[in-house]
Amino acid sequence: MLRYVVTLCLLALSWAQDLPNCQVANIQVMQNFDKTRYAGTWYAVGKKDPEGLFLLDNIVAQLNIGEDGKMTASAEGRVIILNNWEMCAHMLATFEDTTDPAKFKMKYWGAAAYLQTGNDDHWVIDTDYDNYAVHYSCRLVDSDGTCLDSYSFIFSRHATGLRPEDQVIVTQKKQELCLLGKYRRVAHYGFCKSSGSLDQQ
Repeated sequence: MLRYVVTLCLLALSWAQDLPNCQVANIQVMQNFDKTRYAGTWYAVGKKDPEGLFLLDNIVAQLNIGEDGKMTASAEGRVIILNNWEMCAHMLATFEDTTDPAKFKMKYWGAAAYLQTGNDDHWVIDTDYDNYAVHYSCRLVDSDGTCLDSYSFIFSRHATGLRPEDQVIVTQKKQELCLLGKYRRVAHYGFCKSSGSLDQQ
């Protein structure tokens, strides 16, 4: 009986050690991050929604580096406003550098600042720059250090989605963020090319 109890305890300890640490302060971001290589066009192919974030699908982001080295972004995506009115929203954001090259403070401008939270984290969890990128943002940290309101994008350089070899890496990163199973697929079918727009600049 004692041997059985000891075995169960050891198994439980081993299982607990394999679980990710869900405290925001312990989340690992991209090492030696290069924002110049990160710039360019990214297609959102997966999304973990927070409370109130309204971009639904057809989400394309264009990241740019200015002459001053500052990163800015423009993005578009399908939204529904006034309960049933479908529009293509165009948004602008600026990024403030922090002491960690892979962690930025992102601020929305124009009407986007009204429809979205004005200041968010933009953490680059992982990227190979040429195919995939994993983004994370926590808007509200709980008293135990875990996140009460987070969102995350899985980006691809290709509108068709991730390569099989990228999916394996991305799945691991989802698990490390304690968000495995909480993402939804983001479709791309050219909505913003064929519809009216909600200009938020």
